[in-house]
Amino acid sequence: MIFPAGGPKEAAAVWLGLGSNMGDRLENLRRAAFALALHPEVDVRRGSRVYETEYVGPGRQAPYLNACLEVRTALEPLVLLAVLKGLEERCGRRPGGHMLPRPIDLDILLWRDRSCSRDQLRIPHPRAAERAFVMLPLAELAGQEIFPDSGETIAAACAKIRRKSAEGVCLAREEAGRELHLLPGGGHTSEPTKEEWRAALAVHCR
Repeated sequence: MIFPAGGPKEAAAVWLGLGSNMGDRLENLRRAAFALALHPEVDVRRGSRVYETEYVGPGRQAPYLNACLEVRTALEPLVLLAVLKGLEERCGRRPGGHMLPRPIDLDILLWRDRSCSRDQLRIPHPRAAERAFVMLPLAELAGQEIFPDSGETIAAACAKIRRKSAEGVCLAREEAGRELHLLPGGGHTSEPTKEEWRAALAVHCR
């Protein structure tokens, strides 16, 4: 199904991927999540646990931290994409940095039962099902959702990638051994502290 044109839009469930391998990686992820929560047309619902991922690609890079967010929004897909790209830029990511180290990487992974295929945006994300660092956190939040292009559930696709190539991806933990979550309250949207909101606001308005 292609996104319909015209008429009022109801808020849709959308899942976003987040990644960082520069600077304070966890702080980068959380600031991006809180900045999205401050957007008047983005309702942040849940966040996954945080995963640490060994870089795979040309050259050498530091490991990434990866996570997923579930949001609700009535924004058009290309408008949401522009919001994400603007946030990346405010967080210090330079344009044209594909396959280079980055303080933040934000992707639209899944938009409930809809699909989109345009030059600048494809939904579902065309390589999501091939990447363990995407599928593991996504399955935490959307395991029973279905890839509209394949008809396969997120959980089933995750199980396949886990068997094939989940090496190099593991849960990130604090020094005390506690699992890291993207959002406060064990991954749920409990009220952030004033300090966390100030940090998010500083990124959002920079």
